[in-house]
Amino acid sequence: MSPLLRQPLTVEHALLGFLHERPMHGYEIHQHLAGLAGLGLVWQVKQSHLYAMLDKLEGDGYIAGRQQAQDARPPRRIFRLTGTGRKAFRDWLGRPVSHGREIRLEFMAKLFFARREGPEWVEGLITRQREECGDWRAKLLAQAAASPGRGSFEWLVFQFRVRQVESMLDWLDLCAAASPETGAKGSQDAP
Repeated sequence: MSPLLRQPLTVEHALLGFLHERPMHGYEIHQHLAGLAGLGLVWQVKQSHLYAMLDKLEGDGYIAGRQQAQDARPPRRIFRLTGTGRKAFRDWLGRPVSHGREIRLEFMAKLFFARREGPEWVEGLITRQREECGDWRAKLLAQAAASPGRGSFEWLVFQFRVRQVESMLDWLDLCAAASPETGAKGSQDAP
């Protein structure tokens, strides 16, 4: 495999997350993604796009597939994580997002899988994300203080952004207070 391994995209990490739990075929993964009790609340992925992503992940060495015979149907392809895929998923799951705009999709996906991994994963992810948000807030407050002055357009923009981050911090507190669901379990090795 090339030393310049392409990193999966966020939605591809979600596919790795489902395979982290157990090997699955593409349609089964699509059913999990489409379910309105989970990531279906956050993402909508067309089945054809999902298969293209699975092919790309397999080509990049993150997953491996094998044909499985079925009685009266054509064989289906079962995918499993490789060691590289498992490491990529865990590294992704343990890192906070680096921009506020990534909270709505990427952080939500991370929180979904962290809750499936267990309370220690949730706690670690939320703690690191709170630290990141705290850094964003401090930078924005410094920018607001350096703006032309209270009431200027620049000051108002920075105040808006500060309040967005404060809202994210409040929501992260809510996430921390909620008891993680411990449905399907993967590895218990906390990040």
